[in-house]
Amino acid sequence: MSNAFFKVPIAKNEPVLSYAPGSKERKEVQDAIKSMKSKQADIPMYIGGQKIKTKKKVAIHAPHDREKVIGHYYAGDKSHVETAIKEALAARQSWSEMAWQDRASIFLRAADLIAGPYRAKMNAATMIGQSKNVYQAEIDCVCEMVDFFRFNVQYMTEIYAIQPESPAGTWNRLEYRPLEGFVFALTPFNFTSIAGNLPGAPALLGNTVVWKPAETQIYSAQLIMEILMEAGLPAGVINLVYVDGPTAGSVIFNHPDFAGLHFTGSTGVFKNSGSKLEIIFPNTRPIPG
Repeated sequence: MSNAFFKVPIAKNEPVLSYAPGSKERKEVQDAIKSMKSKQADIPMYIGGQKIKTKKKVAIHAPHDREKVIGHYYAGDKSHVETAIKEALAARQSWSEMAWQDRASIFLRAADLIAGPYRAKMNAATMIGQSKNVYQAEIDCVCEMVDFFRFNVQYMTEIYAIQPESPAGTWNRLEYRPLEGFVFALTPFNFTSIAGNLPGAPALLGNTVVWKPAETQIYSAQLIMEILMEAGLPAGVINLVYVDGPTAGSVIFNHPDFAGLHFTGSTGVFKNSGSKLEIIFPNTRPIPG
């Protein structure tokens, strides 16, 4: 074990490329789109590091071309949610005990992969699967997701550095530990970067996650998972399942080890997930007059 105090690279916003006519990045995206549209994607769930296929294949269509089938995903059921939870809990101890700098290095590596060799493919997946133009995709699924991963690492170290004062004769120390259980990440259809951040942020801090993306974002969600695995994310840390909200909610929100929810979306989606959670605002009263 090292006795050094590590400093992570200073986070900087990922530059937005222009994709101007004749540019290198424009051609790379055009080639990626052509390649991806030439074949139908076969998209499994990812549970405990395994690619899971079921008997229920569901077609994925590009929103701007509903006649075009761009791939199929394998839909799960309650049993897959239950297995994902078991795998998350099984991975929890070793992941939570991993040195923070090792967890950080995985997400920094993922950021480098997205900004580098996977940039064109990440953009192409978001353009095809979510009908964004190249500028919208570049800002979202590349620059913002890269920024999430890099800045989250920096913010994590800043949090860990916050320590209590120690009066004379004492040494007060504070440890930061993950939640006792698993986190459920429920992610939206419209931002690929948010889909990567909601499971990624709690995982960076030592939590293990069950991730349910929106059905219309599965096409790019699968690529995020592949990148995280290539970056070195251990099996079971993030488990990607394709089920509807009520199916996931009926298992997760009644599980004794459910520890936290990371969610972005509408009130309707939240209620439809089967959540029994309530947001309580204490000490609130009408403003006089």
